[in-house]
Amino acid sequence: MVNPPPCRQVGSQCHGLEVTLRCARLDGGPESADHEATWLLGHTERIDFGPLTLHGSELRSAAYIAVPCRFAEFSGPTVQCHAHGFAGRAGPAERPTAQRQLGGSRFAVVQRGRLEPTNLRDARGGLPVLAGDNPCATARCRTADHQIGAACCRDLQIEILCGPEDTMLESLVRSRKSPYLCKVAREGPDSLGVEVISRCAFLGQDGVSCSLHGRDRPDGRSAKPDLCFDWPKPGDVYHSGCVFRPASPVSN
Repeated sequence: MVNPPPCRQVGSQCHGLEVTLRCARLDGGPESADHEATWLLGHTERIDFGPLTLHGSELRSAAYIAVPCRFAEFSGPTVQCHAHGFAGRAGPAERPTAQRQLGGSRFAVVQRGRLEPTNLRDARGGLPVLAGDNPCATARCRTADHQIGAACCRDLQIEILCGPEDTMLESLVRSRKSPYLCKVAREGPDSLGVEVISRCAFLGQDGVSCSLHGRDRPDGRSAKPDLCFDWPKPGDVYHSGCVFRPASPVSN
């Protein structure tokens, strides 16, 4: 059982958290983080991203994670805290979901460490997919919230900057409602790794296909993040119903 955070009253923390995320590292020049940062900043269903900022060799972003506290019960603008017993008015932050598909060939992707509208070239046919088809198109994979389809495009790991001295923030992170934010673990001396269910805004209208697939950036690089071309492989953690999950051995 997660211990409740030592809150003194209801507030914005009941609805979500303002945090700083470590987004990517620039290990090979100003463009080396573009793929990873584009992937992360695509997951806008429950995460609002601020501008990317450079800190040494890494990109960070102030962010709001719209996952409520597990101890909070909501009735309109009123919040009842079941951990401490107090109640009050604490409306959720206004958060129109950020768009990444801007119409036609225009998309919001990270270019040289900055999220910016970009015209992408259609290069369909030049990017191979397994066996010529998308094996995930009809997969019955699902995330822990029981939503079916495109589980890998809705479930992601993020890194929240939080030192061991920031006990309040760590307690607030650990008290989020599961499974929308779960599996909290200390990644290092200054960060927490967590799993968040937050749909990628680059998914097509069918909820499975990627709108970046088959498109190139103006400089010729693939618009689709390179990590999205990696099919699950033995040793990975598979979602339930994944078509790549090894078949269970048949017992005699």
